[in-house]
Parts: sequence; C-alpha cells; structure tokens
Amino acid sequence: MIMTAQNWTPDSWRGKAAKQMPVYADQAKLKAAEARLAKLPPLVFAGEARRLTKKLGKVAEGEAFLFQGGDCAESFAEFSANNIRDTFRMILQMAVVLTFGGGIPVVKVGRMAGQFAKPRSDDIETRGDVKLPSYRGDIINGIDFTSAAREPDPERMVQVYNQAASTLNLLRAFAQGGYADLNEVHRWNLDFVANSLQGERYEELAGHIGETLRFMAACNINSETSPQIRETDFFTSHEALLLPYEQALTRVDSTSGDWYDVSAHMLWIGERTRQPDGAHVEFLRGVKNPIGLKCGPSMKPEDILRLIDLLNPANEPGRLTLIARMGSDKVAAGLPPLVRAVKAAGRSVVWCSDPMHGNTHMSSTGYKTRSFDRIMQEVRDFFAVCRAEGVHPGGIHLEMTGQEVTECTGGTSAVTETDLAERYETHCDPRLNATQALELAFLMADNLKKERRGSEEVA
Repeated sequence: MIMTAQNWTPDSWRGKAAKQMPVYADQAKLKAAEARLAKLPPLVFAGEARRLTKKLGKVAEGEAFLFQGGDCAESFAEFSANNIRDTFRMILQMAVVLTFGGGIPVVKVGRMAGQFAKPRSDDIETRGDVKLPSYRGDIINGIDFTSAAREPDPERMVQVYNQAASTLNLLRAFAQGGYADLNEVHRWNLDFVANSLQGERYEELAGHIGETLRFMAACNINSETSPQIRETDFFTSHEALLLPYEQALTRVDSTSGDWYDVSAHMLWIGERTRQPDGAHVEFLRGVKNPIGLKCGPSMKPEDILRLIDLLNPANEPGRLTLIARMGSDKVAAGLPPLVRAVKAAGRSVVWCSDPMHGNTHMSSTGYKTRSFDRIMQEVRDFFAVCRAEGVHPGGIHLEMTGQEVTECTGGTSAVTETDLAERYETHCDPRLNATQALELAFLMADNLKKERRGSEEVA
C-alpha cells in the first residue's frame, strides 16, 4: 500500500502558486523531457535517505553536527573530476577539524549532484538597453547574455541528470574506495592552503590524528578491522526549486511504500519559496526525504510553526532542518523568537546556520561579494543564541569551493575588494575559498568544544 501525506500526490503542487519557476515556450518539449526523466534510474536510494534522517535525528538530539557545503550553483562548464575531488576533500578536511576539535560526530552533506537551479530577485536582467530573462542556473537556461542562451530549455534537465549521475558515481568511489581513509588526512590539505596559517593549524591537528591512529593500530583497530576509519557516509542535497525535475524523479519505495524524491538525499525550500500555501511546500511535504527550510529575517514564530506542522506533522527527529539565514546584523534579534517558539511547542528540529545569504553586498569595484568578518560574526551569534536559548547549534550551511577563488573579502587570506577580479569564477553567488572555509571550521570547532564543556559542567 502506498503511504502518502494527506491529500497529496506527486503532482498536487501543480494546483498551487509556484514562484521562481521558468515559463517554457514549448510545453510538448517539457512533457517529453519529464517523461524521459521519469523512466531513468534513481540517483539516490530511499534507504540512503532514511539513513540520513536517522543521522540528522542524532543532530536534533545534540549528539552530532551537520556540515552542509558546496558550490553556490553547479554548472556544465566547470564540471570536472578535479573540481568534484577538491570540493569533496575540502568537506572532509573541515569535517575532521569539527570532529577532532569539537569532539562530536559530523554528518557530511554536499551541495552537489543537483544544485543547478537558482532563485533570482528579478525575472529580467538589463544591460544597457537590452533586457533578457535572468539566468536561473544551468538546469533552466544559459549564463551568456543572449536571447538564445536565456531561453528556458527543458532538455537541460536531462543533461543535469546525467551530470548528477556521474558526480554521484565519483563521490561514492571517493567515500567508499579509500580516499576518505583517516590515514590519508594529510593528503586532504590543498596545496595553496598548506602555506597559510590555517594550513599550519590543520597540519598540527593532522599530526595529532596520526598519533591517535597509530595508537589505535597498536590495539588492532585499523582500516582493515574498522571500516569507519577507511570509509565515510557522504550525502547530497540541493534546493528543490525546479519542480518538474523533482516530480519526474519522485518514486515509490518498494520497501516502505513511501514516496521519495530520488534526485538527492536531502532537499531544501528556499527563503523565496516557503509560502505555506505554495507549490514548493506542497511538493516537499509529501516526500519522505529529510527536508531543510531556510528561515530569513522576515520569518515570524507563527509562520515557522505553521510550516513545521505542514512539513513534519509527526514530529519525526531528523526530518526537518531549520536553516537560519538572517544576516550578521539581524541574527541576534531575529533568531531567538523563532527558537523559543519551536522549543516551547516541543518540536524536534535541527538548528543550522547559513551565514552566507544574509551577508551579500555589492563591492566598490562592482562585484557581488560577502565579507568574511560578517560571515564569522553571524556564526558566532548563531552559537551564542543557541547557547542562551538552551538548544543545540546543530549545523552550518556554506557556499564554498576547493578552488583558490577571490569572491569573498577578508579572512587570513586577506582578499580585498580590488583582489576580487583576480579569480572571480562563480556563476551566481560569491563562495568562500578553501583557506577561508578552513578558518571558519576552526571557529566552529572552538564553539562546539565550549558547548561540550558547558554540558559536562551541567552534568
């Protein structure tokens, strides 16, 4: 028997208002692309999504930490094994800092193998006297400022599926084939990071891990006897923005009879599409994947409780992650009322910080950028609010890359506004480079260590 949410079907979202969606000129071509996708094998499996939900349940209970990171928007042009490897090892590197420094298991989720659609503030982009549809990610249209490139093309969904399948194949090989072995921890340090202050701190930590592993090996606990040392669980996520793609990849799990969106293990709803009566909430309330919900400064306590009722009516631990994206100047005032309301209502959620999206501004040199100092401040305030309200600061959600880009200013790499032009490579939003991301990991590890010590003192 197929179990569904009340009055829900995979296409019930089509009867709701759908924001941030493209208008396809050729509906027959759209239906043909959807039909092709519906016949293709799943990208992920329901059992993997259930395993992630269980791990996130541990995060909700304060026993683990969620690290979610990756590219702002994947693209066809930058698709390569090297880019996938560098982002993967950057996530491994940050996770080991958090695990060893913070003393807590880390659930690793990449913004990978599906993060191709981007919401936009304006439907139209204007350059001089020319107006064209905005670029909405490679799954929808092209970044070149031409009429042909900006026309939404449903065939792009099939290309995204194929690229996602290749990405997942490589990620699984990295995660299970020995690359994630803790004995390789020194190799995860990227060359350009190794010469930085954060690289030195990481090498010192890697040395401590090496000593620990040698002691464990002397006790016959090694890569051969303990697969946890040589393998890791790695999950994928993206914003479920383009609903025709998501519906086409939604299948019934033969084991449980539940519906799963098999395009990714975890999916989230963005700040612009979280209307309780909207299409995106309607679609995601019916699939059993773990779900994320972006919570911006306009979110009110009554709004968040209504959305929790829709998305997690059974109050299942690990089902729902609330991702605060307030801005460094708003989180200290905006987050506490939400935390108090959710806690008072007895709802089980993961509290996660997205310090990126509320801290975007235009530089004096004309580049969209983010200040590393403001990102760090939002993370500090997120931890402080959670500590003050008696909830577990459960995770971080970052736009980052393993490349030596110059897109966010500040940090020990000292990127200035005049430096932005050197390696500004993003297709959409500015990302932390590897040095900046590692610096942030050390800050979070210190905060987690303080939280653990506080809990031990209370106990």
